[in-house]
Amino acid sequence: MKFVKSFTAAAILAAVAAPAQAETRVTYKSAKSTSSYYQMGVQIAETLEAVSDGEILVTVEESQGSVQNVMEARARGGDYVFTTPPVLVRLAQGGKAMFEGKGDPAFDEIRALFPIPSLTMHFVMDEDANVDSFEDMAGKTILLGKGSFGAREGRKYLEMFGVADKVEIADVELSNAVPALKNGQIDGFVTAGSYPAPNVVEAAASTGVDVLSMTDEQVEETGRTRLVIPAGTYSGQEEDIVTTSLPVVAYTTTQMDGDTAYAMTKAFWENRDKMAETARWWAGVNEGLLDNITGKIHPGAVRYYEEAGIALSDAQK
Repeated sequence: MKFVKSFTAAAILAAVAAPAQAETRVTYKSAKSTSSYYQMGVQIAETLEAVSDGEILVTVEESQGSVQNVMEARARGGDYVFTTPPVLVRLAQGGKAMFEGKGDPAFDEIRALFPIPSLTMHFVMDEDANVDSFEDMAGKTILLGKGSFGAREGRKYLEMFGVADKVEIADVELSNAVPALKNGQIDGFVTAGSYPAPNVVEAAASTGVDVLSMTDEQVEETGRTRLVIPAGTYSGQEEDIVTTSLPVVAYTTTQMDGDTAYAMTKAFWENRDKMAETARWWAGVNEGLLDNITGKIHPGAVRYYEEAGIALSDAQK
């Protein structure tokens, strides 16, 4: 009789547990809810849930930035997916810069899944300002914004290319860049984000702009990753634009099981084109961006790439 009771209890437990095992819950942590990267997270979540028939349920979680995302990898479980530039993972694993004194063995367990749109530098000038190079920016009023990666990077480039003391920096929020350009308050603005950037699209369509292209020597001097914005991306853009970017990648840790990592990676790549139909920034993601992943890729994701015939380096496996 005791055997029957034990067996019945076990059966009940198995029945209760079965539905939970049929679905996998994932937390996707990206950026502030007002950013394009948060919107990307929502699109990825919707795609994963749709193609898995609800077996993978994704909660998109707001973040205050990439550093926070990496730091939380120390305490999160196998359901944690986050986005960050590969350079921050490298710094965390080395205990350098903003991670100095905050090292943790958990950082060594971070693994990549797939790249997402890069933070792309745009130096946007009113076409009537007749600015074709950084040197031509002398005497112009430029909006950099405040506190963002684009603002910091933009100021660095102005200094690097010798025009920082020759331009006037406008005291205007980046959110007001397009109206300020329209009313002649500024001659241009600097922004960083996935391309096509919404504010650049609006400016190009309503005002007419020139987005500066950099020389290969200038790109090399910045130390950033070279990126080409194809001709036709923005209204009136007849040629490719060479600029710099900060790659961004979706990561998890070794705690995530291989099947989930495989399913997420497969769903992302096989639905990338479909996502690009409604959000053009996905069109800028291709297999070539995998070269920007300097650390290891999750074994489950590696399995997908090998099945798909996508080459990875030995260091990534």
